[in-house]
Amino acid sequence: MIKVGQIGVGNWGKNLLRNFAGIKDVEITLASDSSPKGIAIAKSDPRIKGTTDNWKEVTEHPHIQAVVIATPPENHYEITKSALLNSKDVFVEKPITLDVAEAEEIAKLADEKKRILMVGHIMEYHPAVEAIKKYIDNGELGKIFYLYSARINLGKVRSCENALWSFAPHDISILLYLLSQEPVKVSATGASYLQKDIEDVTFVSLYFPDGTMGQIHTSWLDPHKSRKITIVGSKKMVVFDDMEPSEKIRIYDKGVDTVTDYNTYGEYLSIRTGDILIPKINIKEPLSIECNEFIKAIESRKSPRTDGWDGVRVLRVLECATRSLKMGGTPVKI
Repeated sequence: MIKVGQIGVGNWGKNLLRNFAGIKDVEITLASDSSPKGIAIAKSDPRIKGTTDNWKEVTEHPHIQAVVIATPPENHYEITKSALLNSKDVFVEKPITLDVAEAEEIAKLADEKKRILMVGHIMEYHPAVEAIKKYIDNGELGKIFYLYSARINLGKVRSCENALWSFAPHDISILLYLLSQEPVKVSATGASYLQKDIEDVTFVSLYFPDGTMGQIHTSWLDPHKSRKITIVGSKKMVVFDDMEPSEKIRIYDKGVDTVTDYNTYGEYLSIRTGDILIPKINIKEPLSIECNEFIKAIESRKSPRTDGWDGVRVLRVLECATRSLKMGGTPVKI
């Protein structure tokens, strides 16, 4: 039985608590939240053994092996460091911290203590994203020219973070995972319409070493909800629409080919339009997959896909994008 403690049982934390509590051979020994509402949520689940409003009771508990952290990001560094120093394995929600130096420190600490450190980049565990990764790696799409995503909605307006920090970590982690590389520079633009100095909409451009380009559009001030990524390759193109209930991926056999004209001994570009394939994807809740991967990592002692260094890579992009945003879109090297 793996004894787990969770810190933070808010809007997202309660989903993590539900999933971890439902895993066989996992016991939620202690759940912590600073609010009476969070404590009430934890107490309402008979699978939760105990509750506290003091998070240090979780990180310092002698029998807890792993700590799940779902607090506001500004608390991630202190709590994660405390858990690691107390020899706990850690799952921390994204972003890993709000500062790259702090993120690197706790990633190194996890390595030194030989502890599992996993960051909640949930979209890397989405079955559709994993399928696209296989298409890219086996060369079916050809060379990837560019990717772009839209994570927009007329939804909850935050006051403690902008649309970049709220939404972009998902898409940054997806792009870095799909391409297996980090960008060399980032530029970002945005605007604050509802609250001073809190951008409601942002556009981030990522430039990768092999010439691939990515763009991420985030907004909570948009007439419709969209969660879509388009990948354009030299052979085929893919659209991943997470709002689709079943047909998440469409593969387009479209492109532009170089054709030799033997009459003129020259070359010209020819547009190719082929079939559209909708592959069957066995969709399972990404959060369930992610939580199970953390438990598997604890059991195997093998680093998970979204380890501390994956969190550092995503945070580097976020930090550079923030600097670019403040400079009106001037590219920032990573």
